[in-house]
Order: sequence, then C-alpha cells, then structure tokens
Amino acid sequence: MSFEIQDLVDVLRVFILIELDKNPLSKKKLKRKIDSLCKGRFSIEAKDLDETLKSMVSEGLIVERDGYVQLTEQGIQISDEWRNLLLRDEPILEIVAGIADGSVTGLVVVLSSLIAELTSNITLVAALLSLATVAITNFSSFLLGGITEDTADVITLQNLITYSLSDIPDAREKEKSLLAVKELFNLLREKRGKMNLLSASACGATTFISGAMPIAAYLMLPPPLNVIVSLSIVGVVTGLFLVYYRSSKTKIPWKITLFQTVVIMAVAIISSLMLSASI
Repeated sequence: MSFEIQDLVDVLRVFILIELDKNPLSKKKLKRKIDSLCKGRFSIEAKDLDETLKSMVSEGLIVERDGYVQLTEQGIQISDEWRNLLLRDEPILEIVAGIADGSVTGLVVVLSSLIAELTSNITLVAALLSLATVAITNFSSFLLGGITEDTADVITLQNLITYSLSDIPDAREKEKSLLAVKELFNLLREKRGKMNLLSASACGATTFISGAMPIAAYLMLPPPLNVIVSLSIVGVVTGLFLVYYRSSKTKIPWKITLFQTVVIMAVAIISSLMLSASI
C-alpha cells in the first residue's frame, strides 16, 4: 500500500479519506462533493472516481456495496492520520497548554494568597485578573500562531505534492491533478481556519477552567481544608488527566510523561513564586 501522491487517483484518495467517516456515503453524493471541490473549473470523470474507489477497496480502505461506500477499520485509522496531518483535527497542543497554564496560574494564586495572607476579596480579584489575562493571552497567541504556522505548513505540503505531480506524462491528467490539488488545499485552508478558531477557544477556556477550580475550592472551603482540596485538584488535573492525555497522544510510557510533567510544572511554579516574592 502506497500513499505517495503521484497522480489524480492519489489526490482523489486523499480527498475521499478526508471526507468519509464511519457512516456510509452514496457514490452520487461523493461525486457531488468532488464536483464541488472542482468548482466548475475542471471535471473529474466517473471512470477516475471508479478507478480510485476500486483501488481503495483492493487496499482494504473502504467497502462498496449497493451504491454506497464506507470506511473500513483500517480506512478509519488512515483517515484519522490524514485528517490530523492535513486538517490538524485535534487541538492537542492547545489543550495541553491550557491545562498546564491554568493549573500553574491557579496554584500560584493560591500559594501567593496563603503566603501573603491576603483576604478573600483581594484573592478573588487577583485570581480573576490573572486567569483572564492568561486565558486571553493563550487565545490570541494560539490563534495568531496557529494561523501563521498552518499557512506555512499548507504551502510547504502543496509545493511538495505539486512537485511530485509534475512528472505525470499525460498533459491532461497532469493539469487536472494540479488543479485538484490546488482546490484541495484551498479547502484545507478554509477548514484549518475554522479549526484554529476552535482550538484557540478551547485553549482559552481550558486555561480558565483548570485555574478556576483550585481557586474556587480555596475561597469557598474553610482552612486548612481549602488548601488541601486546592492542591488535590491541581494534582489530579496535572498528575492524572494531563499525564494520561499526553501519554495517550504521544505513545510515550506514562512514567516518563509523569516525570516530564512534574519537572516542568515544578520549575514553572517555583519561578512564578520567586518572581512574586521579589515584587
């Protein structure tokens, strides 16, 4: 099984893998999606689609019956990989950053309030300002950074694929393939733009929520229970959820992920407290 994009069939295969999901889709509707991709500038003939579907069936990526096509288990796995590569379909970096930044901010606010013996009202104001600042900063940074990074990535991928397609001997097929790639990447830019907004929003929301939970527990519960519960919340969020999430996505053993997380969080918290003390 080869996934080099070297001809029109390969381009259509990628598009089909991105568009299909677990549910069956009629070949007529799939053809309409492909025609929509072409935007009337060129046409994908039925034989090209049939050839692509036949090759995907032989590779075990889809099953075709009664005029419908559906991804197999293997096809779903490959589809997910293509979607993650081309669409950046899951905001892994944003969620990790949001949990880490929010937890550090929440813990620093709690420890600073405890050390400085701040009143509940002052702690609440400081907490809201801190969390709002970090959440908004994360949102704007990841939105602008994501748009910039994705634009550069899409241009690089498009250039590589265009170069690979330049060797097609048939001039007509070469033209259709290059036009199909161009429109495919225009579609990817549109979808990535929407995903960037959702990812940045997820980062900002995750930052605020993960920081607000320990602070809320600290302000609402009586001492010393408030400190114990706040530290426990931070420990659960970072030590369990964050470690599990990172380990499952990176396929790195959880012990290594736990060590990395503890070291990074400790450095960030100690640095923040030292900076607060100096001020």
